[in-house]
Amino acid sequence: MSKESFVSCVFVSIAVFLHTQAAPIPHGLDKIPDVQGYLVINSDGAVLASSGDLENDENIAGVITKMLQMAAKIPISGDRTQTFKRMSVYFGDFSLMATVSNQRIFVVKRPLKQETE
Repeated sequence: MSKESFVSCVFVSIAVFLHTQAAPIPHGLDKIPDVQGYLVINSDGAVLASSGDLENDENIAGVITKMLQMAAKIPISGDRTQTFKRMSVYFGDFSLMATVSNQRIFVVKRPLKQETE
């Protein structure tokens, strides 16, 4: 194998590896009923995947990440056996629900049910 062929082969292998690493994350958040948008965020606050009203919303990703980091510091039990799992933030007509799992933050935007009088 010539040096040029070897370099081409390595380049193609790296390109295929990088492409597969950037593939969509299988998360199923778009299957949640009434979902208006979602974010998948890494522990640094970077958006890994997004959709709908939250498409590429780095501002909300940063704010939610900071809120979760602060909430995780608050002891739930004296012996720290209970750990933080979820957080919901309610606004006038929608809510943001965040769950931490596998070093990722999953955020879903859903409408609030309007009560009829």
